[in-house]
Parts: sequence; C-alpha cells; structure tokens
Amino acid sequence: MGMEQAQRKASRVGVLGGTFDPIHIGHLVAASEALHELRLDLVMFVPTGQPWQKDSFSNPEDRYQMTIIGTASHRRFAASRMEIDRIGPTFTIDTMQALRDFHGEGTELFFIIGADAVLKLDTWHRFEGLEKLAEIIAVTRPGFDLAGLRPQPGWPHIHVLEMPRIDVSSTDIRERVRTGRPIEYLVPAAVRRYISENGLYLTDGDAGGDDV
Repeated sequence: MGMEQAQRKASRVGVLGGTFDPIHIGHLVAASEALHELRLDLVMFVPTGQPWQKDSFSNPEDRYQMTIIGTASHRRFAASRMEIDRIGPTFTIDTMQALRDFHGEGTELFFIIGADAVLKLDTWHRFEGLEKLAEIIAVTRPGFDLAGLRPQPGWPHIHVLEMPRIDVSSTDIRERVRTGRPIEYLVPAAVRRYISENGLYLTDGDAGGDDV
C-alpha cells in the first residue's frame, strides 16, 4: 500500500507542524505519545514553508529532508511537503483545510502543538475557522503552564497531552552544532549525519525557529 493510500484509509490523523529546524527527539516523542493516547492511525509531520511568525529559518528543502529521514523508522509516521511547496506565508488554517479536502469528512483530524503555541492560539491567522476542521492536541512543555488555559467559544476542542519531560529544543541543537558540541541522542542518527554532511548550523546566520 502506498503512502497516499495509507493516508486516505486513516480515520484518525494527527498533524504535527513545525519548522523542524532540525527535527529532534522531542518531536518524535510528542508524536508517539499522541499516537498512543489519542489512538491515532497516522501522524503526519508537516514542515512549514515560510513561517509567518518567525523571521529566520533554514532552507525548506533541508528541513523537509531531515523530517523524512527522522521519521522513516516508524510505520505510522509520514512527512508532507505540502507547506514548503506553498507560495507565501504558511498558515495552519490553510493546511488543515487542504487536509480536510483530501481526507474527506470521514477522517478526524488532530493538530498537535506545544503548550507555548496553544497559549497564543487566538493570535493565529483565522484561528476561529479551526473549530470546524480539527481538534487540538496541546503537548505539555517545560516552562509553560496549561492549567490556566480557558478556551473561548468558537475555539477547537483541546486535548492536553502530558508527555515525558524532555527539555530539548531546536535552538539548543543549532547552538551545539555551531559551537562544536555533540548532538548525539538529541536527534536521530541519520539527521545528525545529514546536518554534518551538509554543513548546517555552522554560523550565526543559520538561525531558525523552535517547535513542539
């Protein structure tokens, strides 16, 4: 069965968006926890093309390639280039609408985001339209307290997902590479090789955003 067929057959699909600059174990653990706790059939990793809330990020093709090789070992993980192929700023509402059109009404969609992002949900572009498209899985993250989260009328349904405390960030990984410190076990081995072979994150200009 091809990946497109597998996606169409999935009835509960998680969507993990982010810059993935680079993808790291925190992303993979969040996806694995969501897969288990919400009984998902598939988690789709969607690297952002031109993140509208971030000023700098690495080449989209590099981020997409790292996402592919970082998720390849799990049969229920998939990577999509739908956002990096889109011209202009990347908005979650457009991605979720495209996925709704692709999968049809018989598939439940769940957008997976970090606690820091869900606390700013009402700043998202046309966020009020998400309610009809997907539910939200809010992944706990060190330093961000979801206890005071008060969803407003018109917000999507929010599931709070407690995950193991893994204090890893893409920002720290990039800084480690730049300063010659090890990133073994923080990213999949194949991603570490890709970073090394392509000379990523060696200068201050190789800055990007942080993800889940």
